[in-house]
Amino acid sequence: MPQEVALAVEVALATGRPLLLRGEPGSGKSSLAAFVARDRGWRYYEHVVTSRTKSDDLLWTYDHVRRLSDAQVRGPSTPLVDAHYVTPGALWWAFDPVSAAGGTDGSPERTDPWVDINAGRDARHAVVLIDEIDKADPDMPNSLLVPLGSHQFTVSDTGEKVRKNRTTDTESSTTDSRGQHLIIITTNEERELPQAFLRRCVVASLAAPGSDRLVEIAGRHFEEYDGGFPAADEHLARELAEELERARVEALRLAMRAPSTAEFLDALRACRALGIGVGDERWPQLKSLTLLKPQQPET
Repeated sequence: MPQEVALAVEVALATGRPLLLRGEPGSGKSSLAAFVARDRGWRYYEHVVTSRTKSDDLLWTYDHVRRLSDAQVRGPSTPLVDAHYVTPGALWWAFDPVSAAGGTDGSPERTDPWVDINAGRDARHAVVLIDEIDKADPDMPNSLLVPLGSHQFTVSDTGEKVRKNRTTDTESSTTDSRGQHLIIITTNEERELPQAFLRRCVVASLAAPGSDRLVEIAGRHFEEYDGGFPAADEHLARELAEELERARVEALRLAMRAPSTAEFLDALRACRALGIGVGDERWPQLKSLTLLKPQQPET
C-alpha cells in the first residue's frame, strides 16, 4: 500500500470519517478495502452502487412484494411480523452484526452474506466498501451523511434502532468507537459529488501505479491466488509493466482509454497460461485484447 494511502486510512480511522478514494478505473481503489480487512483481520462487507441504488439499500431492504403476497394468502386474522421481510445491508452488518443476525425479539435468524470471508475475523471491527458511488443519483450521497456521521440509523419498516457498538477494553473503560470501522468509498469521477458529502470525508487520490508498483502488485496477487510467484513470472511481469507504460503513452496519443492495473493482471495471466512473451509474434494481438482495446467504431 502506498505510504500516502496508508496515512489516509489511519486518518479516516482516527477521525471516524469515511475514506473517499479517487482514481481512474482499474487503479486498485476497490481492492484496497479488502486488503485492509484481510491485513488487519477485520470483517469485510461491500456494496456496489448502481444508478438504481438508494441510500437505504446500504442499511436494509424490505420485501414489500413478499409481504403483500403473504398477507393475501394468510388473511387479516394472521398477523405478519415485519422483521421477517427485512434484509440487513452492508452497513448494518458492519455496525451491529448481532442484531443483523437476528434470532431475538421475534426476528428471524440471518446468515452473514460474507460468512466465508469473515469466519475467524475480529467481530469488533469491520471494513465496508461502497464502490463507485458516483454512479448513484446525485442526492444519494447526501442521504448517507446521517448514518455515516452518527454511526446509527432506524429501520423505518420495523422501528428497530441500529447503532455501532462501542468496544470495551477489559483493562480500562469503554473505548471510543471511531476507530472500530473503516468505510471506504470509491469514485471514478463520472459525476461530481455534493460538497456537503465531500466535507465529511477524508479524501485521497490513488494514482496509476508505475512499473515497480505493478510488479509488486502482481507478486502479491499471484502469491495469494496461485500460491507462488517464481522469478520467471517476475521477469515477465516487469516486461509487461514496461509495455503497459508504453501503452498508456500510446493511448494518450490516440485519445483512447489508458489500460488499468486489472488489465495488466489479465495480460500477465494470459501470457503465463499461453507461454507468450513480449517478443512472441502473438504479443501484438494479445496486447490489443488486454491492454490497448480498440474502441467501438462510430456509426
